[in-house]
Amino acid sequence: MSVWVGIDLGTQSVRAMAVTGDGEVLGTAARPLTSRRDGDRHEQDPEQWWGQLAAACAEALAGVEPARVAGVAVDATSGTILLTTKDGEPVTPALMYDDRRAAAELDRVDDVGGPVWARLGYQRMQANWALPKLLWLLRSAPPGVRLAHQSDFVTRRLAGEPVATDLSNALKTGVDLIAEDWPTAVMDALGVPPDVLPPVVRPGARIGSVCARAARETGLPEGTPILAGTTDGCAAQLGAGAIRVGSWNSVLGTTLVLKGVTRDLIHDPLGVVYSHRAPDGSWLPGGASSTGTGVLSTALPGRDLTALSHEATTRDQATREQAARERATRASAGRERAGVSVPPVIYPLVSPGERFPFAAADARSFTLGTPADDVETYMAILTGAAYVERLCFDYLDLLGAPVDGEIILTGGATRSAYGNQLRADVLGRPVTLRENAEPALGMAALAASADLARTREVVEPRPRDAEPYLRFVEELRARGWLDERVARHATERTRA
Repeated sequence: MSVWVGIDLGTQSVRAMAVTGDGEVLGTAARPLTSRRDGDRHEQDPEQWWGQLAAACAEALAGVEPARVAGVAVDATSGTILLTTKDGEPVTPALMYDDRRAAAELDRVDDVGGPVWARLGYQRMQANWALPKLLWLLRSAPPGVRLAHQSDFVTRRLAGEPVATDLSNALKTGVDLIAEDWPTAVMDALGVPPDVLPPVVRPGARIGSVCARAARETGLPEGTPILAGTTDGCAAQLGAGAIRVGSWNSVLGTTLVLKGVTRDLIHDPLGVVYSHRAPDGSWLPGGASSTGTGVLSTALPGRDLTALSHEATTRDQATREQAARERATRASAGRERAGVSVPPVIYPLVSPGERFPFAAADARSFTLGTPADDVETYMAILTGAAYVERLCFDYLDLLGAPVDGEIILTGGATRSAYGNQLRADVLGRPVTLRENAEPALGMAALAASADLARTREVVEPRPRDAEPYLRFVEELRARGWLDERVARHATERTRA
């Protein structure tokens, strides 16, 4: 059976994985990466990317017969770029995905490219996107430089010659995802020379083969096909197996990220949802919230989260049993339904300002009710995260995105059995948990043109009172953060 190699080039590490066509992991390895941070500056040394990638790849392939290796693909952080010589040697450090030193270029970028950005559905760029950074770097660059996204730099080393970039990594550099090419008029107006930009292809397209030098350093056999990769977020979605129209990967960790599949491009008037292009030409819309379970470490420092999950499950079950007994008693006595006590809920903003499912720079965390102890605090945070997740799906439905397919949960929060059940209950939908959904697995799947995801469990929803969720939605609207139309749609969809 063929073996496919996926490489995840992240912020803190590079991870390589060798996987068979039926999803069996034969080898995996990781190496750390270091950064230089100072205010708006965030840089990495691209030479370190290559050295650590080569070491991780060689270790992952140590027990794999070379003749079985059939392809390799690399994902990388979205919006990370550098300038190189025409021979691929770095001219600048790598400006990472959250480097914001190019903020002064943003108005010009949006003035010139605004109509294109609107046609692509995301309305405007952000200060940390790659195109503003490219203009900033070009101001002091010598003649003859080339743009390289993070993945481009290492795939060129793998191939030993220039390679195309993928549409996904090029999104934040301003590529026209509909035409599948650079918007020449925009780039000309911004002063970007045509020879600075690499050719673009869809993720999964063959862009070269492993050269002899790279083979010696990485353990990949010479001649191994190199397939165009994608961003780390899209790679995680592929690893989770959210690849069919209407399916969604909801990643809950420090923050919440949703990514799905649509047949048509979604246009979001708020610009909080933007879409990548899938290998088959469909679209991969998504959004990233500023809320998540990252607040657990500050709200409950030092607490054993696994123990809290067990205690929350026990308490939730007891509450449900008590409510069932009260309903039975009222029914037998012919009494009306009594008022329902509302459990506390925390809007779990990790940092000030919200990005999805609404844009509100002044948004701040808040608590409805008063948690009695650490267990209730834990439950309130996870409830708030589940409510935001539900509101994301309500907003996507309002935009016309299909949301009726499989919902796959990944991220650190899936370690909580209580949280998984809660999210299924709040969504009112079954949720799927995978055995493995790493970006490196997604790259192996992309290289193989196959779904390599394996299901660990499907969590079925239980009946749940919807009114607390609607009170949460109303609170967001009353604070002026959530648009009236979105709040109304969430209410109508919940009560339908």
